[in-house]
This record gives sequence, structure tokens and C-alpha cells, in this order.
Amino acid sequence: MDFKYEKDRIYIENEKGECIAEVTFPEVSENKVNINHTYVDRCLRGQGVADKLLTTLAQDLKKNNKQAVASCSYAVDWFEKHPEYKDVYK
Repeated sequence: MDFKYEKDRIYIENEKGECIAEVTFPEVSENKVNINHTYVDRCLRGQGVADKLLTTLAQDLKKNNKQAVASCSYAVDWFEKHPEYKDVYK
């Protein structure tokens, strides 16, 4: 997967430059983000793309000593299934 990174977003674009998958996580305090949106286009569904987006984000948060809260239901469920990242999810 060729992820692109912005300050509060990790995403994938198709060959036309259109977003076809993303996770957004605006900062809520100095070391905390809110994972508020996960999206995967139909052309990528069933391929584990959302899981890869969240794994990438969780690893980046861990590396940068940041914490996450989640208002996105997918992210809440994902963290429940991945206790190895409980140190970044509060």
C-alpha cells in the first residue's frame, strides 16, 4: 500500500488523485489525537485496508509517544481487537 501522510490524515489515492481510503485523526491536545473517521472505497473493501490504516496510525502514535481517543466506531472496535496497542489508546 502506498500511503500518503498529512498532519492529521493517512490516505490512499487512485491514479486520478481521488481519495479511496483514509483515516483522519485531528489533534485534541499536545499529545493526543481523536480518530474520528475511517473510510475505504468499495474497490478496496475486503482487502484489510482499514486494518492496515489503523495499524500504521497506531505504530506512528506509539513511535511519537502520542495517545488516541476514538469517536469512529471502526477505530473503537479495532482497538478492542488489538490489545497490543492499548498503550496508545485511552
